[in-house]
Amino acid sequence: MRRLTWRPARLTALRDETGSARTLVFRVPDWPGHLAGQHVDVRLTADDGYSAQRSYSVAAPADGDTVELTVERVPDGEVSPYLTEVMEPGDQVEIRGPVGGWFVWRPESTSPVLLVAGGSGIVPLMAMIRARRRAGSRVPFRLLYSLREPGSRYYAEELRRPDAGLDVGYIYTRAAPDGWPRPAGRILLDDLAEGGWPAGFEPECYVCGPTGFVEATADLLLALGHAPERIRTERFGPTGD
Repeated sequence: MRRLTWRPARLTALRDETGSARTLVFRVPDWPGHLAGQHVDVRLTADDGYSAQRSYSVAAPADGDTVELTVERVPDGEVSPYLTEVMEPGDQVEIRGPVGGWFVWRPESTSPVLLVAGGSGIVPLMAMIRARRRAGSRVPFRLLYSLREPGSRYYAEELRRPDAGLDVGYIYTRAAPDGWPRPAGRILLDDLAEGGWPAGFEPECYVCGPTGFVEATADLLLALGHAPERIRTERFGPTGD
């Protein structure tokens, strides 16, 4: 098994996604590469030697020594406030990875794909969308993106652009845009039945988001007849950051 080592990572670019989330692009010398859906550990070390680390999903497919992350600021967190409010191009952290091998999409896959995101769970799914585009894959993708309100949408401009073979649907849980056809509320069986793939198509299903969202969505997919082995989940919960 390959031993993971900490590598210096220098920030080369950043952009705001929402009022509380930021995408950061790092240059990591000798980066071994990663698969869409994997994550990395990020470590900060203070002048007095104190260090803190957190795990973040990679937001884009492998591209040389570049690692792209999208981080949501967590109030009172140790790592995310620094990444989203303090860091500037040229600043450095340490990165270790990649981590994970189950919740990944590979361009050689031929099955249709259903992506279901809850909030910031869009990040590893966006890496899959970008990997598909970069590989020139013709595999059809469908994305159902559940979020609180329009202003919390990540990658808004990119997902608005036409992308052959990618269908995108939004579910707003707290406040929907004016005239939106679906009332605000949690994801339901009908949402997955209408916006996803029929179980008979044997799609690969990737679900990422808060623990409650992921468990509820996986149960709905099972109720629709999707095979358990085709439902891959990645969840996150309160960690202090």
